[in-house]
Amino acid sequence: MLTPTEKIWHNGRFIDWDDAKIHVLAHVVNYGTSVFEGIRCYSTPAGPAIFRLREHIRRMIDSAKIYRMDLGYSLDELAEAMVELVRLNRMQACYLRPIALRGYGEIGVNPGKNPIEVYVACWEWGKYLGEEALAQGVDVCVSSWTRLAPNTLPTLAKSGANYMNSQLIKMEALANGYTEGIALDSGGYVSEGSGENIFVVRDGKILTPPLGASVLPGITRDSVLKLAAELGIPVVETLVPREMLYIADEVFFSGTAAEITPIRSIDKITIGKGRRGPVAEKLQQEFFAIIEGSKPDRYGWLTPVNVTVGVK
Repeated sequence: MLTPTEKIWHNGRFIDWDDAKIHVLAHVVNYGTSVFEGIRCYSTPAGPAIFRLREHIRRMIDSAKIYRMDLGYSLDELAEAMVELVRLNRMQACYLRPIALRGYGEIGVNPGKNPIEVYVACWEWGKYLGEEALAQGVDVCVSSWTRLAPNTLPTLAKSGANYMNSQLIKMEALANGYTEGIALDSGGYVSEGSGENIFVVRDGKILTPPLGASVLPGITRDSVLKLAAELGIPVVETLVPREMLYIADEVFFSGTAAEITPIRSIDKITIGKGRRGPVAEKLQQEFFAIIEGSKPDRYGWLTPVNVTVGVK
């Protein structure tokens, strides 16, 4: 269960948590017409700071454009709203959920006459796959559900409808005793988890599926690519055959919720030594050092909340 916070931002104003409601006949309820983001705010020695805020909002604006949704707010306006929301709710660390949806108007497939509602909520949220998972890794399976095929639903958009596919992947994995599932694309190559990008390590080199393998362009994925380059770890974006998962030295997930989470087994086949490997550990150390403020934010990834001069 979520622990409610005090305020939610809705179409330019702050409302009480319990007042953030939509009609049962809203277009989003009947047809899944929403785009959204998941953003983390971390506690640092200098106060709360939001991780890669502008990049997340840009992706949401891109998602909306793909679905012909005019959000009505600029990147700067949305960024300022999110910073103020964290401040108003007096959060030191939290998860933010901006979402744009087509609201109550007409019923029918054509969404054009339905109003666009934009909300931002925040709440406390711990480690998505569990605290121990960061060191010990998780047990996952290859899903029987295929990721969205090209030219069906756009996987570059983070839309609510896409996550019906993710739910099938996740529920199947949990029903069979796994923490998470890995989906293949329509060509049978590795795509991603239900809510995470995936990286495979073999002989000191990182392989990761390209965007053309029906993967979401993850913000944490991009962070891993940047950190790996700085650490001198070779990275190749390439199609990854399923069997490469089983013979990898390491496999790990990345995502806003999952952060950087190692995988210790896939389909009950032990990966590497069955726990976090050295590549994932190096990337975790560097990633958490930046977001928790123990190392300088050399990439400009953190937007401080307790600074009143703006967020540009």
